[in-house]
Amino acid sequence: MGRPRNPLLDRERITSTALRLVDTQGEFSVPQIARTLGVQTASVYHHVDGRDGIVELLRERVCDAIDGETLGLEPWDAAMEAWARSYRSAFAAHPRVIPLLMTSPVRAPKVLAQYEHAVGRLLDAGFALPDVMPVIIALENLVLGSALDLAAPETMWELADETATPRLARALGAIPEGRADQAFELALTGYLAHVRTLLDVS
Repeated sequence: MGRPRNPLLDRERITSTALRLVDTQGEFSVPQIARTLGVQTASVYHHVDGRDGIVELLRERVCDAIDGETLGLEPWDAAMEAWARSYRSAFAAHPRVIPLLMTSPVRAPKVLAQYEHAVGRLLDAGFALPDVMPVIIALENLVLGSALDLAAPETMWELADETATPRLARALGAIPEGRADQAFELALTGYLAHVRTLLDVS
């Protein structure tokens, strides 16, 4: 038999399959990917560096949706705000991948290049070197937490007896529509206000 015109397996298909599995069940395994694609597990390992390699492919795929051009905006705080919004949007599309990526070291060259850009942007703005990574990590904590919040149930607090927690019940009843977006805006505004003070003392 001749070889098929289209290969049965490549890194793109492996990544797409892994992402579908994670979106559906919050996890993946190499044997699951192989079964889904109709190939032997060993065949998958010919294309990727094991499970860790697939995680990095997932990181690249999700981060491809982040608009790195936002980091070139002026002034620097407008750049960080736009980057945060794009970052949140990219991960909000695949919230169940967040735990996988946040518990694995970042190795993907394309993703590291975006961090390099962010670091350079902050240094060029005048931030002290020891402040740069905390500023970036804090932004990530804010963004990824918000991306998870967007995927959360609309009702996160279930009160069996409102009389036991009357103030909480009133506060929950006053939550406006779009609570995740409002909370994100509040957190982002506070984050940027504090980060500006770091620049003032640098």
